Amino acid sequence: MLIRKPEYFDRFCCLAAACPDSCCKEWEVQVDPEAAAAYRGLPGPLGDRLRRALYEQDGEHYLAGETGRCPMWRADGLCRIQAELGEQALCRTCREFPRLTHDYGDFVELGLELSCPEAARLILSASAAPLSQQVRPGAGEAAYDREAMAVLLATREQARRLLSGEDRPVGQILALVLLYGCQAQEALDGGALPDFDPASALETAAELAQPGDMGRILELLRGLEQLTARWGARLDAPDPAPWGREHLALARYFVDRYWLQAVSDYDLYSRVKLLVLSCLVVRHLGGDAVRTAQLYSKEIENSADNVDALLDAAYESPALTDAKLLGLLLEIHP
Repeated sequence: MLIRKPEYFDRFCCLAAACPDSCCKEWEVQVDPEAAAAYRGLPGPLGDRLRRALYEQDGEHYLAGETGRCPMWRADGLCRIQAELGEQALCRTCREFPRLTHDYGDFVELGLELSCPEAARLILSASAAPLSQQVRPGAGEAAYDREAMAVLLATREQARRLLSGEDRPVGQILALVLLYGCQAQEALDGGALPDFDPASALETAAELAQPGDMGRILELLRGLEQLTARWGARLDAPDPAPWGREHLALARYFVDRYWLQAVSDYDLYSRVKLLVLSCLVVRHLGGDAVRTAQLYSKEIENSADNVDALLDAAYESPALTDAKLLGLLLEIHP
C-alpha cells in the first residue's frame, strides 16, 4: 500500500487546552454508530450527560449542546470523555480530527484539516517539499478510473511545481495555476497532457483579464451557511493584505487535498477555481493569515453544503469567470 503525506503531517500535535479555538466549539459533532451505542449504554453521571446530548437526525448521530459547544467540552478546554475514559473512548470524528485520510483503494493520501489552528500554522508555514511516500504491506483494489487518475497525478505534480516557484509575484503564480487547471481539465476530458509554457500563459492571462469584483465574491460568501458571528463580521470589514508566500502554501494545501478528488466526477476545474477563490478571500480579508485561513476553512470546508455551493458557483457566478479571477490575481483595475 502506497501512502503519501505532506512533510508536516507527522509533526502535528494537538494543543489541547492551549488551543485558541476548539475542534468541538460551534460544531455539531458527528458520532459513529459504535460510539453512539457505547455512550448510550454508559453508566453513571457521564453516561447521563451523553444520553442528554446525543440525538439522531437522518440516520446519523450527533452530540450538541445549547451553548454552541460540545457538552463534553470542559471549562479547561479538555474533553470530559477523554479525561474520564481515555482517548480510545472518543468517537471516530474526535479521535481522527484534524487528520484527513483519502483512501483510493490501492493507495492512501494523508493530510491535515486547515480548520484546526495548529494544523493551519503548519500548513501555511510549510515548504514546497514534495509529498513523502512510503510503502506498507497490503493493498486494496483501485477504486477509480486508472486513466483519469494518471492524468490527475501528472497534472497535480505540475501544479505543485508552479506553486513552488519563487521567481514571480504570487498573483502571477496563481494565475498560471488557474490557466493550467483549464488545460488539465481538457486532458482529463480525453485530450493530450498539456505542454505548458508559463511565459506564454502569462501573456494569455494579461489578454484575458478583466477587472474583478471582490465585493461580489464576499456577497456570495455571505449567502452561504454561517457558523460564527465573527465570520460575518470579517466579511463585512475586509482589510486586504499583500500577497505572501503563505498564500502559496495555502494553494498547495488545496492542490493536495482536492486535485485527485476530481477522479470521482471528472470535474477538476471547479476545484481549481475553489483554490484560487480561497486564496483571494484569505488575502482580501487580511489580518493574521493563519487565523484568517483557519476561520475560512472552519466556515467553508467543514460544511459540505458550502463547498458544493462554491463548486457550483465556479461555473454559475458572474464574479467567478476566468477573466475576472485573472483580473483580481493580476490586479487589473477599471
